[in-house]
Amino acid sequence: MGANNYHRCRKRRMVDKSMKRSPRNAKNRSGRRVKKRSVEIGNEYEVDITEMTPNGAGIARIKGFLILVDDTKLGDHVKVKITKTDRMNAEAEIVT
Repeated sequence: MGANNYHRCRKRRMVDKSMKRSPRNAKNRSGRRVKKRSVEIGNEYEVDITEMTPNGAGIARIKGFLILVDDTKLGDHVKVKITKTDRMNAEAEIVT
């Protein structure tokens, strides 16, 4: 019975309410570091379309960050403007 009480006590975290919580310093809710995006909304970039999605959108990369561009073909070199960003990718439109 002594061992069970020991484990039960270890699982409970006795926290003094007067103790302050340490800051997360640039971390998101899951506790992982937030990766800074290499693109910003409204900026223009020149990219090469290297891949295609099943829906027909072109895929380009800027410093490893995925950019989705509609109305392009594989191998196109286009100037794009970022319209929307997400954690994993960004959407862009062609600038003429």
